[in-house]
Amino acid sequence: MGKTENLNEIEGLLPHRNPFLFVDEIVSSDEKTITARHIFAGDAFFFRGHFPGYPVVPGVILVETMAQSGGAGLRKGGSLGGDTLFFLASVDKVKFRRQVRPGEEVRSEITNLRVSAKTIKQAGKAYVGDELAAEAEWLCLVGPAPAQAHRERG
Repeated sequence: MGKTENLNEIEGLLPHRNPFLFVDEIVSSDEKTITARHIFAGDAFFFRGHFPGYPVVPGVILVETMAQSGGAGLRKGGSLGGDTLFFLASVDKVKFRRQVRPGEEVRSEITNLRVSAKTIKQAGKAYVGDELAAEAEWLCLVGPAPAQAHRERG
């Protein structure tokens, strides 16, 4: 699949848009695990102000990247309906192990711990190559999308 086709697929799975879309591709997705990837382009908005002399991806963006990967993977696998939205409710056990720099590709490996109609509990690890960059667990609340969200996405 080409870059445009991947973007179209991801935008069909997530309500997020540039500059706050941090998934380039869902590599694999099943009921237990999800693997996704994202390249942090050197011109990303946060690099201008986050250690400008030595830009690194902010830790909160790495957590968001994993959460978006998990949500997109669930939606792609059919576990999360297209008429729902999911929002982070809590983030636990966060550890940052390696800095992520401009131009590096992050591979998110997500494990579904619990998926229900109202909540999603996932754990994730973000890698650059074989190096662990970050890990976390999070809980998302799931609910129906307001009518306006449907119009904006459609």
